[in-house]
Amino acid sequence: MAAPALLVLYGSQTGTAQDTAERIGRQAQRRCFRVRVEALDSYDVNFWRFLFRKSLPSTALCRLDCAVLGLGDSSYARFNFVAKKLHKRLMQLGANAIVPVGLGDDQHDLGPDAVIDPWLAEFWLRVREMYPLPAGWSAQSDDFLLPSRYVFDFLEADLNGPEKAAERQTPQPSRQHPFPARMVTNQRVTHPSHFQDVRLIEFDIAGSPIECVPISGQGQDLGMTTLGSSCRTTTPAHHFEFGFQVCSRRCRHDRATQQHGGRGTVLQATTTRPRPALHPSVPGLGYVRGGGCQRGPSQCKAHNPLSCSIKAPLPTRLPKPCTVRHLVERYLDISCVPRRSFFEQLAGFAASDLESEKLREFSSAQGQEELHDYCTRPRRTLLEVLQDFPHTTAALQVDYLLDLIPEMSPRAFSIASSLHAHPGRIHILLAVVRYKTRLQKPRRGLCSTWLASLDPQTGEQRVPLWVKKGGLTFPSDPEVPVVMVGPGTGVAPFRASIQERVALGRRGNYLFFGCRQESRDFYFQAEWAELMKAQSLALFTAFSRDQEEKIYVQHRLREQGTLLWDLLVNKTGHLYIAGNAKLMPAAVTDALRAIFESAGGLSTSASEELLAKLERVGRFQSETWS
Repeated sequence: MAAPALLVLYGSQTGTAQDTAERIGRQAQRRCFRVRVEALDSYDVNFWRFLFRKSLPSTALCRLDCAVLGLGDSSYARFNFVAKKLHKRLMQLGANAIVPVGLGDDQHDLGPDAVIDPWLAEFWLRVREMYPLPAGWSAQSDDFLLPSRYVFDFLEADLNGPEKAAERQTPQPSRQHPFPARMVTNQRVTHPSHFQDVRLIEFDIAGSPIECVPISGQGQDLGMTTLGSSCRTTTPAHHFEFGFQVCSRRCRHDRATQQHGGRGTVLQATTTRPRPALHPSVPGLGYVRGGGCQRGPSQCKAHNPLSCSIKAPLPTRLPKPCTVRHLVERYLDISCVPRRSFFEQLAGFAASDLESEKLREFSSAQGQEELHDYCTRPRRTLLEVLQDFPHTTAALQVDYLLDLIPEMSPRAFSIASSLHAHPGRIHILLAVVRYKTRLQKPRRGLCSTWLASLDPQTGEQRVPLWVKKGGLTFPSDPEVPVVMVGPGTGVAPFRASIQERVALGRRGNYLFFGCRQESRDFYFQAEWAELMKAQSLALFTAFSRDQEEKIYVQHRLREQGTLLWDLLVNKTGHLYIAGNAKLMPAAVTDALRAIFESAGGLSTSASEELLAKLERVGRFQSETWS
């Protein structure tokens, strides 16, 4: 009798869902399942499009046993919306729910694990009842160390050929093949005495496949099209609705994620870790320093290539072969705050009773509060954890590197410019992340610090980046007014949309901007003044620290209640929010309810209904980050 099969599909932006899916995969292996863990965007079926085909009968999935686990953040208005919608659709098509849908919440003191642990316990209990093991088979315990997914072979061949050739390729810009854009300017836009270093960075994308073309259609203003897979060939266009993200993959320089905007534009980029930072020991590889790697007298030297005989698909972003330096500088996220799964796998190598006990406590459901106090709250990095467990670290095997240490994830930034206003150029507004942990250890954002350190005046600087679709959709009707609420760096996607609308001759642009002080962090002040003079923009500002009583954007909204009621209700306008998800979105939403009641004379329940309707039809949208 064959072992039962389990397919685990995940969609992940920050890596949490992928980590959880891989954890489920390991648990399935220990329970003798044939398991496959795969990202939805690489699955051989367009999963979402297939499920929501209207022609599917109500019995289409009647032979499918399934379970849905959502990982979200309750500070967002549409908390776990995708998980809820997916579960509902699966039930409509006749699928059998093994357990009720699980809704993990980042805002919980223990994070999503507060939901994941009991959900998984119930899931495996039900699965074992439905799919008992064949006679003579037995499951392994959850602390059983599984074989590594990869096998590393250290080669003596010269590296310069394959890896350098891989770096010279210029395919279509994507996460796997970013475009090396030239940095044109890197300007600090906050006052030198201001505590926050914010940069306006400009990239030259001339010669890239990124072009601007209009895209018509409901809920769209304009879009961008990526054409071609290299400088020599072209492929069918991929359309991006206006407001994009540019993604930048960072290499080792800092850690925090700065994420903005939506179908305004989002940029993502790739970075390289500064070599002087490579001092801590890397498990199984000895000590990696600025000059190279030593692993015993002559087993591995600085530039000896590394290849993997894989037990799983080799990560597409790793050149074949690759050096130890490339692996550490450009792939492994050794400065991340490790997740619970790291401790679970690290415990399999524990070489002392004391370290074993503590690692197993951190990887258990009961030990999550202790793990939070030890690791998450003080922002302890993966390397710092390895230093705290020296005996276990010394026992690590190199083949487990890619199992233990996650890949560096890209960083997303809202594009803050329009290609109509700045042909061949992309701007981003970047807040450089710097802070001290509870242990008074300095931390720097990996991508933001690296980008801020680049000076195009000292020589050519290239940043690998690509563009992806964002989350905000602007109206196609030129007569519809647009109200934008973007305090701080949340103004970035709105600068792009305002430039775009002004270039197309569209008026009815209303911007509510907030910052601390007019003289220190009022972004794009001169630009807004010119647009106001040309009557292309109505600007309302809130400088929270310029007077004794703090004033925020929600206060300015309430002051303009009559105007907003006219714009949103009488003129069917659209309202957008972008910025930090912590307090601002809820405060703005409360202000809108109050406006509907005071200026519109609606009851509390009618105000709620109107707000829900605006959101449902796409006239109230938000793009926030935590």
